[in-house]
Amino acid sequence: MSETTRQHEVWLRGPVDGVDPLLMPVAHALLQAREDLARLAATVSPVHAWDRPGGAASIGFHVRHLGGTIDRLFTYARGEALTDAQKQALRSETSSPVPPPALTAVIDETTATIDRAVAELRTLSRDRLLEPRHVGRLGLPSNVIGLLFHAAEHTTRHVGQAITTARILGGRSE
Repeated sequence: MSETTRQHEVWLRGPVDGVDPLLMPVAHALLQAREDLARLAATVSPVHAWDRPGGAASIGFHVRHLGGTIDRLFTYARGEALTDAQKQALRSETSSPVPPPALTAVIDETTATIDRAVAELRTLSRDRLLEPRHVGRLGLPSNVIGLLFHAAEHTTRHVGQAITTARILGGRSE
């Protein structure tokens, strides 16, 4: 990738190889989040990763939660039920881990989840995007594209919150 290309956000760099154009916004959002998380890892002091300024969620929570959410939403998009491990991971997302893992480890795990999600996008046929899907214990109605879009927007929301929290904790005024 050229230096000029690197300066642009992912969505301005063109198509993602192997991803259907209808799913390109999802791929772009997930890949942008991946890059933003890499930059975040380089700026957050380990002492701030699990701080909760003013009672807000910690940076570590946002990163861990967005990775778990991508995993769960892509599971629903495949038409599968959550596994016991996914349900346990969801329950543990809101608790403060003791001892807290290093933020870099949480980011690495979430990055791997993003990579799997983008790989899965490459396998999806546009013919399946409007297939109905059910979400959660209540079986709330959605469809494949709705779940994938929500995974993307939910991810960007939590990455933004993690970045903002990092700036607050670091006293930076960028």
